[in-house]
Amino acid sequence: MKKSLLVSLVFLLSFSFSSAVLAEGKQKPKIPSSVMEISKENTYPNPTQDLPYLQPSELTRSLIDTSDVPIENPDLIRILNESTISDAPLALGYRATVFLGEWALNYESTETATNWEYQKINTNFQDNRGGKLPVQVHYKQEGQKIVKGGLTAKVPEAEHVKKMMLLKAMKKTNLPLSFETIIGAGTKKDQVYNIPPKKLGYLYAYAPAVNEKGKVTYGEVYLVLKGNKKSIVVKNITSQGIGAWIPLQDHASFGFVTSDRPR
Repeated sequence: MKKSLLVSLVFLLSFSFSSAVLAEGKQKPKIPSSVMEISKENTYPNPTQDLPYLQPSELTRSLIDTSDVPIENPDLIRILNESTISDAPLALGYRATVFLGEWALNYESTETATNWEYQKINTNFQDNRGGKLPVQVHYKQEGQKIVKGGLTAKVPEAEHVKKMMLLKAMKKTNLPLSFETIIGAGTKKDQVYNIPPKKLGYLYAYAPAVNEKGKVTYGEVYLVLKGNKKSIVVKNITSQGIGAWIPLQDHASFGFVTSDRPR
């Protein structure tokens, strides 16, 4: 009986762990074969999007832990990291409340999806209607293209919200994301596409992007000092739904079509 119970328990734990791994894996989209990286070929060198999670200092961590609302805003954490509060040996009875402002405190992601054809950036065309043999076409960017993402609605502290959404989306997808990416004129790929005789060939290039959706929480932040005790108090808490489009940097999705007639 005990052995049977133990086996059942191990099975349940294994199933739970596998389910968690699968659930985590679903968050990371598989890149289709039609999507290619063009960072080496791109004639416009995009700056690397580097937004590492800012590690709170020991003081900042102790303050954040006292808050009833999670604090993830990198800019607020940076301000707390740069602050110093000395312990006073004779601070008995000392009280102070410092208003640090109204902040976007955290972002909770509810949905992350990828549109591999977010925006068309280029078309390469070849006419083989008069030919007797197949001809080839390959990708060559005809003109510089700027692809911009952004928030889907106006919200307070928009730049802070964008940073938190970008950090969350990059962590969930493990993709190089940026709210702006540029594809330089003359960027090309060696991959060739064959156009049969008596056909027109169209090679379309698209910039992919991630659609991030979730909820941002705001609040008024106060630093409260009582003697040698320090804490963060958040008042007037509000939440708001928000979405964003975040382009995939230095990647292009290709679609090849042949036709009897001009498209």
